Amino acid sequence: MFALVDCNNFYVSCERLFQPKLYGKPVVVLSNNDGCVIARSDEAKALGIVMGTPAYMSEGLFKQHKVKVFSSNYTLYGDLSDRVMKILASFVPKMELYSIDEAFLDLSEMLYHDLLDLGIKIRKAIMQNLGIPVTVGIAPTKTLAKMANRYAKKRFKDVGVFYAISKELINEMLQATDVEDIWGIGKQYAILLKRNGFRTAKDVTKIPAEWMRNKMSVVGLRLWNELNGVPSIEWEYKPKDKKNICKSRSFGFSTSDISILREAVSNYAAICALKLRNQNSTCRYVNVFIHTNPHKPELKQYQGSITLQCEKETNLTQDIIGYALKGLDIIYKPGGYIYMKAGVMVLDLVTENAVQLNLFDQRDRSKEKQLTATVDKVNTEMGQDTVRMAVQRFERRYRLRAEKLSKKYTTDIKQILKVKI
Repeated sequence: MFALVDCNNFYVSCERLFQPKLYGKPVVVLSNNDGCVIARSDEAKALGIVMGTPAYMSEGLFKQHKVKVFSSNYTLYGDLSDRVMKILASFVPKMELYSIDEAFLDLSEMLYHDLLDLGIKIRKAIMQNLGIPVTVGIAPTKTLAKMANRYAKKRFKDVGVFYAISKELINEMLQATDVEDIWGIGKQYAILLKRNGFRTAKDVTKIPAEWMRNKMSVVGLRLWNELNGVPSIEWEYKPKDKKNICKSRSFGFSTSDISILREAVSNYAAICALKLRNQNSTCRYVNVFIHTNPHKPELKQYQGSITLQCEKETNLTQDIIGYALKGLDIIYKPGGYIYMKAGVMVLDLVTENAVQLNLFDQRDRSKEKQLTATVDKVNTEMGQDTVRMAVQRFERRYRLRAEKLSKKYTTDIKQILKVKI
């Protein structure tokens, strides 16, 4: 048996946690640069606010129904997510982090436990210790557990747990789930299945295995096995190392100032370098790109990108920044181009202990690595970017627009919640 634990309306729940007056009120959270709606409370959903709707198109609706709007506060969400996962890890021997607000639990070693009671205890523990509501779905496979979680939200919202313990309960859940709501079924596969008369998850279980293999490849066959109670999706108890790492963001405002682009690219490159070191990897190539706003056709349009090969595989901040800035100087176009986004990508990653030595390399890389390790330690203990390269600057002039940002209640002592008695 496996379980899927999902935090309900996670971003909204995080915001409500420190503002209890928002319970029962419509709340939405916006994407980067306060662009689109990416999280909604149940009350906001009832008003017809659609996920992904641009915020500027809903300003009238927000004002009319007094919808509370927040900018994305990923620092807060990430910290609370980490706390949720630590509580989950205390209940089971094996766990797979699926997303910031979801985790799969391996219950195969807990056959003599009352799993329904376990699901209820997990839900109560997270609510009592953190105040974040969660839903728990328990079933024989990951796909069915995901489905059970969704079924619990629809049919057993008050309990918040659905345990598909019997064939009858599994069939009930399968029959109530449309094909487009099956985890792993995309839009095109949903159209294919419906075109052939398969409309529910129960219908899919009756499809011949050979048909699934021929029409939907091995992925479809794996899904078919999962729906029929045969675990077929590999578990990732430890996140796999990334093959490429990218950092990019739209700016809070468009600009033609090369110094602002250099500041942004330098900081993005530094983040990529840190991520490389965190997974003990190095890169062979560095890609940098910039582009104007495609949604403003009245302005001059341009997209520039270039990939530079590193002299030697590296994960040193000064190296990655150097290559990124060199690439930026090559692709930057002056003369009326207004840029709204930049990014840096490190490619062709190699494990650090597999890097080949270069007979002609004259640099003392051991000292450079020692210095970088010291900087990383200082930044870990004193705060991100306490020590940085001069070219990164301090102003963050390119920073995202976040006019409705809540406080970092759990990670910044200066913004901690204060209670007056």
